[in-house]
Amino acid sequence: MDIKTSKIELIKIILNIDNDKFIKKVTDFINNEKSDFWNELTKAEQAEIKNGIEQLDKGKRTSYKETLKRIS
Repeated sequence: MDIKTSKIELIKIILNIDNDKFIKKVTDFINNEKSDFWNELTKAEQAEIKNGIEQLDKGKRTSYKETLKRIS
């Protein structure tokens, strides 16, 4: 079954549901799936995060106290 057919089948199922609570849960689920914070970040922000993860993976860490000293 292709994606378009799956969507149509899903819509048919949803149209036949009369349970308000269930519809609310489905709506909340769909809305939460749409808002992936990663996609809302700029490419520069994503690159910074990836760089930070790479540094952590290499064992390059700075303690919270050291960070506070540096920015104060």
